[in-house]
Amino acid sequence: MVQAIRVHETGGPDVMRWEHVDVGEPGPGEARIRQTAIGLNFIDTYFRSGLYPAPAGLPFTPGNEGAGIVQTVGEGVTFLKPGDRVAYVGPLGAYAQERIVPADRLVLIPDGIDDKTAAGMMLKGMTAQYLLRQTFNVGPETTLLFHAAAGGVGLIAGQWASYLGATVIGTAGSDEKIALAKAHGYQHMINYRTENFVDRVKEITAGKGCDVVYDSVGNDTYPGSLDCLKPRGLWASFGQSSGPITDFNLGLLAQKGSLFATRPTLFNYIATREALEATAGDLFDVVSKGIVKIEINQEYRLADAVQAHQDLEGRKTTGTTVFLP
Repeated sequence: MVQAIRVHETGGPDVMRWEHVDVGEPGPGEARIRQTAIGLNFIDTYFRSGLYPAPAGLPFTPGNEGAGIVQTVGEGVTFLKPGDRVAYVGPLGAYAQERIVPADRLVLIPDGIDDKTAAGMMLKGMTAQYLLRQTFNVGPETTLLFHAAAGGVGLIAGQWASYLGATVIGTAGSDEKIALAKAHGYQHMINYRTENFVDRVKEITAGKGCDVVYDSVGNDTYPGSLDCLKPRGLWASFGQSSGPITDFNLGLLAQKGSLFATRPTLFNYIATREALEATAGDLFDVVSKGIVKIEINQEYRLADAVQAHQDLEGRKTTGTTVFLP
């Protein structure tokens, strides 16, 4: 028996319980791993609260990313062996000391990257990868706006987009977070608590607007994000930390300049083994070369998941947070 966080009813952080669970042995195509570090992400709160329903229903173990050591593998698994260091994103169930994972979701961690870094960067880092390299191909001619620039995805995206030569604009809610984002690639920062971000974007871009806006905030930044775009620009809405957008009007895209809009998710971009390996490989490459630095700004014991979720939702965290089992 090992221990894991279990959710028996959806709600606030206090619905999470630290319980004993039976992991069992891996079946065909599976691997059992002993986890050494687990990533904390805002999407974890969506499943816990019930905003996103857990695929297998209640009770469930939350968490979408982690890293650890392969203990045993099931029938048909030939590319992994006991002792391998691996990391993953999905399926749900990461908040556990040990777990079973479909082997084709596991990737080998390069020697130059430690387990905590790997666990904390898989979801956020591969999200930054698909946003900057696939959803919109960012380059030297790109001007972009990234909301929540001091968050986990934001700090990775700022470094990566700056390396790609883009003009990188971000928003954050405090002087401390603005300073942090500026240290991670953002040339221009906007304090959304004291400034109108639409007006400031127009000022920074001399009225031209941005090629792409990356928006994980949702309700609080809509429809303002659309007003920050050039004609035929792209709004990539990839999260909703302030609440869902409930009144999206497709006609606004025409009114505001024949805009494009997408609601992408990482899991669609890494649905195949080939796509997963390519996306993870690109991330490992920029991290290994020091182009993108992953800074673990908070660590919690897994048993303290309630406090971690309270801090995350209270906007008390920055960058990357990991649990230690």
